[in-house]
Amino acid sequence: MKNYLLILAFLGLGVGQVHAQEVVQLTLKDALEYAMENNVNTRNARLETLVSKATIKETTATGLPQITGAFNLDYNPSIPVVFLPNEPPFGNPDIPGDVIPARFGISYSSGLAVNVKQMIFNGSFFVGLRAARTLEQLTDFDLKKAENDVVENVKKAYFGVLVSQERVKLGKANLARLDTLLKETKALNEAGFAEKIEVSRVQVQRNNAYTQFEQSIAAYQISQQILKLQMGMPMDYELALTETLTELNPAAEIQELLTTEASGRVEMNQLETNIELAKLDLKNNLVQYMPTIDLNGNIRRSGAGNELNRVYNKQNWFGSSLIGISMSIPIFDGLAKSARIQKNRIQISQLENQRNFLTESFKNEVFTAKTNLKNDFDLLEVQRENLDLATEVFRVAKVKYQEGVGSNLEVVDADAALIQAEINYLGAIYDGLISLVELEKALGLLKADLTN
Repeated sequence: MKNYLLILAFLGLGVGQVHAQEVVQLTLKDALEYAMENNVNTRNARLETLVSKATIKETTATGLPQITGAFNLDYNPSIPVVFLPNEPPFGNPDIPGDVIPARFGISYSSGLAVNVKQMIFNGSFFVGLRAARTLEQLTDFDLKKAENDVVENVKKAYFGVLVSQERVKLGKANLARLDTLLKETKALNEAGFAEKIEVSRVQVQRNNAYTQFEQSIAAYQISQQILKLQMGMPMDYELALTETLTELNPAAEIQELLTTEASGRVEMNQLETNIELAKLDLKNNLVQYMPTIDLNGNIRRSGAGNELNRVYNKQNWFGSSLIGISMSIPIFDGLAKSARIQKNRIQISQLENQRNFLTESFKNEVFTAKTNLKNDFDLLEVQRENLDLATEVFRVAKVKYQEGVGSNLEVVDADAALIQAEINYLGAIYDGLISLVELEKALGLLKADLTN
């Protein structure tokens, strides 16, 4: 954790200081800790957990009293006309026609009101509250899955940087070895002890080694960028990894993993939670056949006047209130709820089928990962032995050539075999580390807990 805090402190420096210190030294644990905080997927997953908590509060709020206020001020430019029959007791023989037009109303009116609504019973509310809490559990599992994915990707990228770094070192050593051989062969040619074709042969080998060296440098730079991307680190920084491939490839850990049984996988937890959400959706559609009951209340004060300055006179204002219970009973919706219920049951069956497949898929992943790791571990021993043999063959071929009992072609061939053996050995180490990560994932051990 101290290393991690140092990294954060470094990344918090000013711009001038950043240019003065461009290299960030990292161990694998440092890289994982940094990625947990800065990778975009883990950051978004943590934000999603906050969204789910807010959703619980939002759902709970619908079951609490809903209080609203209201105010109105109305003006009638033309008061509506109401027609009355022109007959007793309203009749007026002085007015021709069978109706009498009358205006009922005033020019200005205003009112203040407070409305209260309290849910008494609504089956969807209780189901929705439980679904919101289940959704919170799902986002927690999603966060764990995102963290596990980051661990997997950062480990693979970290190992890729180490392999590329070792290839650069080997490429530099190969160039130095061939430069020495080329210099010696040129000297022998100038002294008349070697033919020109021998010089050309070594030169060709040296040019090939140089090409591989340049490719290794490019691969190393690209692998660093990939690691920084997986960590969520700005691309401006230069990385210096402080561990070696050998340190991260302990044989004892490999043997222990090969005998370890699988534990729980977060993917199964995600699927189980999705099944629970689907069942709650089904339950929500079932409870919609039940009535909903609400308590309603209202308090209002109203006033009016034919002139605006008289609307708010105290003597023109009167109060009213209301309290009651309302019930809504579903009768017929065109079988829409029935169709939704049928769809829910089919979706649950699909998820349960997926659960059965996922169980068998996990077993296959464990078997495949263990087989690959054991095979890669065996191949690593073979490549290590092959590298030792290739090194010895090159040494003997060079000694024989220097003593005049061997040919230049033998030396060039031995050097090419040594370079290939080095590449194969590094590839075997990398394959073994990747298989190790795959097995940890298959066993459910690739977790983001970095306390140990």
